[in-house]
Amino acid sequence: MQIKDLKPKQGNVDVTIDVVDVGDPREFQKFGKPGKVATAIAKDETGDIKLTLWNEDIEKVKAGDKIHLVNGYVNEWQGEMQLTTGRMGKLEVVGKADVNRESDSKIRTNFPMGESDENSGGDINVEEEDIEDSDDEI
Repeated sequence: MQIKDLKPKQGNVDVTIDVVDVGDPREFQKFGKPGKVATAIAKDETGDIKLTLWNEDIEKVKAGDKIHLVNGYVNEWQGEMQLTTGRMGKLEVVGKADVNRESDSKIRTNFPMGESDENSGGDINVEEEDIEDSDDEI
């Protein structure tokens, strides 16, 4: 599977991609549980996509890593597709990326132009299916 093949609301995504950049983690509370989320930019030879990293995956992934995402999910936020592990997906670092970090690949958040999370009231788009519950270990 390649980035060009991905569609919104698509599940069972199995893709190997290169991480170009990783944004700063943001903290949130959902249903009384704390969590962290960060937005990364990932690409393959067919395109690029925002990659949403959750909790411990944030520490695992660095710019320049090649990752394999199994059973991932494609969200859409403000008309832009985002790839995530969701509840059941797994992310593994499998090596170094084939591409160099590009200066024009910058993290773009879902905030309107001129706003940042400091002055937006802290609202972050967190879908219920994206919340990982450590009590749900299989």
